[in-house]
Amino acid sequence: MAGGTRLENANPLIFQRSGERLLTVTDEDDDVADPIDDREIFDLIRSINDPEHPLSLEELNVVEQMRVNVSDEESTVSVEFTPTIPHCSMATLIGLSIKVKLLRSLPDRFKIDVHITPGTHASEDAVNKQLADKERVAAALENSQLLEVVNQCLYTKSM
Repeated sequence: MAGGTRLENANPLIFQRSGERLLTVTDEDDDVADPIDDREIFDLIRSINDPEHPLSLEELNVVEQMRVNVSDEESTVSVEFTPTIPHCSMATLIGLSIKVKLLRSLPDRFKIDVHITPGTHASEDAVNKQLADKERVAAALENSQLLEVVNQCLYTKSM
């Protein structure tokens, strides 16, 4: 938690989780080409834990399926996330957690772009610049304390 026990957003709005994706027979058939789509990416990131609250990014409406764009043909994934408050000090950590989850989950061919929804954060340009810089992301992940916090965000509880 930021600042010891004081929360930046002590009473966040909590949103209802969307339903689980219904799998079809072709989804489970390994012989059928199954392109990666927006919902699959959303399913990967929706359960990431908020670093400040015992809630998922989906429950806080930080991530939404409509803000995920995937082109399997072009091997690109773009995720916009919306911090709960305009001065959220956890925005970079949230973005880094999303990026790490996707880097760990997707084939190497994908270019991953994670950024703040335009107009929703006071320091969005600075945060977006950090998240887009491969060297900064790599350096952040070499910091064992920061990596431990990211891993805590990525730890999924049974829902």
